[in-house]
Formats: sequence, C-alpha cells, structure tokens
Amino acid sequence: MTADKKELAVAALSAGTVIDHIPSSALFKAVKILGIANIHTPVTIGNNLPSKRLAAKGIIKVADVEFPEAVLNRIAIIAPTARINIIRDFKVVEKRQVELPEKVVGIVKCDNPKCITNNEPMSTVFHIVDRENTECVTLRCQYCNHTVTNSKAHLL
Repeated sequence: MTADKKELAVAALSAGTVIDHIPSSALFKAVKILGIANIHTPVTIGNNLPSKRLAAKGIIKVADVEFPEAVLNRIAIIAPTARINIIRDFKVVEKRQVELPEKVVGIVKCDNPKCITNNEPMSTVFHIVDRENTECVTLRCQYCNHTVTNSKAHLL
C-alpha cells in the first residue's frame, strides 16, 4: 500500500447484497430489520461514512445473501434514502431505491399502551399514511389508529 492512499479498502463482494445510503442514525435499526445477527456469512457494517447526499451515511454489505424484496423494502420505513445493490460475479447486476411497503407487519411497536397489540399476543400492523414526505414517513396502527413517524418508531 502506498502512502498516498487516502481511503480504506474493504474487500469486494463476489456475490451478495450491499445496502448503501442509510442515514447513520438508522443504520442499526436496519441491521435489526434484516436480522444480520442471525446471518452466518461475512458481513461488513460501516457507520458515519462521508456522503454527498447525507451528512453521514451507513452501509451494510452481506456476502452470499440476496434478501427478498419485501424484506429490503422494510428498510424504507426507517431509511427511505437507502439504495440496494445486488452483486454477482463481482459486478453490480441490479441497483435500486428501496420502496415503502403498503403495510408493515410485526416490525414497529405501537406506542399506545391501550392498543390491543400491547395487551394480547398478536402482531402489530401499521399502514403508511404519508407517502409523499419520504424524510418523515407517518405510520398508523391498524388497531387503534395511533400514528407515529419513522424517526420515533420503536422496532420490535
């Protein structure tokens, strides 16, 4: 390595998924949504990296795993700026923006203490209310109509 090199090198993926442009404040929520703790292939997580679009960004690289689209789109709830890159044979074969799902099941906790989901063994269901403002997504509980924004949402 030469002394002029100014960036750290991270091993390239031969196959897998790269999730880039995650706001640093949402990175570990994205890790939780993806279930990274239960993956047994190499994973690289970078946080507070410089970004032209965001003040600071996070990145997740998972070798040899291609997540289902429905799982990746759940990240849009907490990181609507995230971009997905699918890697095969060391090449990016697909590059896309995450998309907000119509509803979110079993990911976000309802903050209303009287909500049935906090008192009975059942999954939470939230519907996306405000799809226009991707920086501040609003979710509404299907059972009690309580609303919460993505920045204040508590993950299960």
